[in-house]
Amino acid sequence: MFLPELAKTKMSREKVEINNLPLAVYREVAAHLRQVEGVEVNLIPQSESNFDYSQSQICGMWIEYTLECEESGRLMVKQILDFYRNRHNQ
Repeated sequence: MFLPELAKTKMSREKVEINNLPLAVYREVAAHLRQVEGVEVNLIPQSESNFDYSQSQICGMWIEYTLECEESGRLMVKQILDFYRNRHNQ
């Protein structure tokens, strides 16, 4: 059985961490990245057992590039990440 949605096999995946970024900003970054064709984003929850308000509830995100993602899409992802890193002094 062939399912069309499975045809979008992931070509590559990278983990991105931006230190001390609040949950809301991680969600904002993810929303921007998801607008790039061929890019999927999943937030990675913090694995610490003790809650600490000074730490983000998110420790990073997985960025997955499907076969539809062209080089221009990867460049756009880099530009978006650079913007947020610069904005939050990373």
